[in-house]
Amino acid sequence: MARVTVEDCVEKIPNRFQLVLLAAQRARNLSRGEELTLDRDNDKNPVVALREIADETISLDKLEADLLKSLSRAPEPEPADEEVLDLIPTDQNIFGIQDMAAEEEAQTLPVESEEAPEDLEAAIEAELAGRRR
Repeated sequence: MARVTVEDCVEKIPNRFQLVLLAAQRARNLSRGEELTLDRDNDKNPVVALREIADETISLDKLEADLLKSLSRAPEPEPADEEVLDLIPTDQNIFGIQDMAAEEEAQTLPVESEEAPEDLEAAIEAELAGRRR
């Protein structure tokens, strides 16, 4: 049956190499669970794919697009150096920096007290006088 099917397919797709690629792609699609357009008749996926191509029950353009998509590869990302990884913000880096910044800010800010404004001005003048010495 397969030999007759291939001869029928060559009439539809004259290039045998292209025929093999498209039939293989259709067989892969069938194994992934795509719907059959013909009865299986106890045939395996490659034979069913050839029969579908011969009977023109599937779109060759769609098969070709599927084939091109499966053959195209996205470039793999290059591994990052340790120096670069240190520059990339991570949750640990971000939270650690925020915690440190909050602690430093708390240390540098004057502690608010309930002193009267006159006492506060006197404390500031005393602090400034101490620094001038």
